[in-house]
Amino acid sequence: MDPTANRAPVSRVRSWLSGALGFIVGFGLAVALAFFVLWAFFWRTGRHIDLSRAIVVQRVQQLQRLETVVYSMEKIVTGSQDNPYLPRFLAGDRLLLIVHGEVTAGVDLAHLDAEALQVRGTAVELVLPPAEVFSARLDNERTRVYSRETGLFTSPDPNLESDVRREAERQVKQAALDGGILTTAAANARTTLMTFLKGLGFESVEFR
Repeated sequence: MDPTANRAPVSRVRSWLSGALGFIVGFGLAVALAFFVLWAFFWRTGRHIDLSRAIVVQRVQQLQRLETVVYSMEKIVTGSQDNPYLPRFLAGDRLLLIVHGEVTAGVDLAHLDAEALQVRGTAVELVLPPAEVFSARLDNERTRVYSRETGLFTSPDPNLESDVRREAERQVKQAALDGGILTTAAANARTTLMTFLKGLGFESVEFR
């Protein structure tokens, strides 16, 4: 019998095994490489950076003046100038103004102290700055003079309306404060920041 007759099948088996082994090794290396690339991409560019304290502080500070509530209201404000010696119908000047005002409040995060934010893994604690009123203004298009009464011997005071408007702004701001605008602004700021921080990858957000 020819001794080379059995060598061909054995050679083919060895060739098949070598090819299969090469395929398995090559496939394994490809999977390992893909896993490494994905791990490096998502870890280095994703959650790891977002959850670092310095970056989180920076991103929160970028929110700057976080306006969280706007109060709108209408008020009737009066102003007058009277003569101490003559009655109003002779020497008085009285103005009735219907004002529409807006008061905006929120939290200023631009100068957030880094010590106010603590990161522990996927948990973050934050001490919010106090809520404050950012602006109190009148809507000039909706604010109007309702009536004005000037005495027979008196010329209208050109500064009276300006004085009344300034007083109206003060009253609108005070009404918003009395209505709890700062409490609402702080609560809304916490809600907004909780959504923002969880969007960065935090699982637990607490405010102190």
